[in-house]
Amino acid sequence: MNHPMFAVRRALLPALAVLAAALPSIAPAAAADIVYTANPPRTMMLSSANGIPQAFPFTPSQCAAIFGFTCYTPELMRKAYNVPAQWTGLGQTIVIVDAYGSPTVADDLHAFSQIFDLPDADLRVVYPGGKPTFNPLQSHEEANWAFETSLDVQWAHAIAPDAKIVLVVAANNGGNVLNNAQKYAIDNRLGQVMSLSFGIDEAALRGNNGNNGQLAQAHQNYVAARDAGITVFASAGDGGATDGFPIVNASYPASDPLVTAVGGTALFMQDDGTYVGETVWNDADPATCPFGCSAGPIGATGGAPSAQYAASSFQQSLTGSAARLTADVGYNAGVYTGVLVYVGFLGGDNNGLYFVGGTSAGAPQWAGVTAVINQAKGGASRGYFNPALYAVGANAAKYAQAFHDVKVGNNAFFGPGFAAGTGYDLPTGLGSPNVAGLISVLP
Repeated sequence: MNHPMFAVRRALLPALAVLAAALPSIAPAAAADIVYTANPPRTMMLSSANGIPQAFPFTPSQCAAIFGFTCYTPELMRKAYNVPAQWTGLGQTIVIVDAYGSPTVADDLHAFSQIFDLPDADLRVVYPGGKPTFNPLQSHEEANWAFETSLDVQWAHAIAPDAKIVLVVAANNGGNVLNNAQKYAIDNRLGQVMSLSFGIDEAALRGNNGNNGQLAQAHQNYVAARDAGITVFASAGDGGATDGFPIVNASYPASDPLVTAVGGTALFMQDDGTYVGETVWNDADPATCPFGCSAGPIGATGGAPSAQYAASSFQQSLTGSAARLTADVGYNAGVYTGVLVYVGFLGGDNNGLYFVGGTSAGAPQWAGVTAVINQAKGGASRGYFNPALYAVGANAAKYAQAFHDVKVGNNAFFGPGFAAGTGYDLPTGLGSPNVAGLISVLP
């Protein structure tokens, strides 16, 4: 798995001790609070003594042969999902909401843009509850959230390189705090599209009054977003249909019926980016895990019935389920078929490009896709997107133009799960986008 040009190693966030001394921490969430998590799966990093070599980027087949992982670039992802070259999200603003943020987010986004020949992003960072002190030695997963922040802004920019990005940073990952950060973004109309790459298992919410209050608070945000014409995406989860619980359960806020839940696939393409096909992202399924799963099982897409919400009428008419089902749509999420993210907050040789995946990579990219669609449709926001997406799904001819129907695989990740099939399924929803086709069939 080694290559003489690179040092390749497991990315378990080494050398965090050099990042910060023990600093005063922001007060943790109360015991009854929702505590959201964000931890995008990543396995290896690329680095060299002299930075990124001139031979980079590799083609997907070269990268798979050297490392066992593909190296999908922004150009390749846009081609695979058929994003028309003339549509770049110009005139649109994507809002990314994360906790804690990253101290190097702007510099990392600039480095990412230079590496992949993208225009510099118009990035604005706001701190509705005050700017937190970045301290990865705390117990609140700041480093994971910083990875998430880098992933979110870089890959929203990758798909919609001319869209503006507003990063809204919550002071911590408690339910009230992240809910208030979203409320700030919605109340101030910071953008047309909002991406949420975090969640909590519904199975962890039951019987907790504090959770119920914060759940209602969050749902009111999505009511307000719908009323304001803001499209909201959320990741469906990376632990399969159960995420370690003995029962299948959905992830919130993806399970909120006013949010578009993004499930995960493993995307395969030719070296020039031509789309080949997709399976359900599930590293525990030897039939579908790419390249022999050389690093072992990393994750699998979420997707399950909600125990909190009933299905909307348009979803129920398509699926036959009275319960709200996630996912709504799919997108590449496998780490073995992953994207590259530049991280500069780790220090020294630990900074560089990482192989990253997860449904938290799909949510910001779907936000980028939506910014592109908005631009192509004259600039108007899609707003609450699910009714239009399911209307396409209910029309066979339009569906064939607009989506890749993922029919192979399941999300049973060390527990029960659900199989893919023709048309809608829980792991990948309606499927992944054929963006040019989706543009053509939407009103």
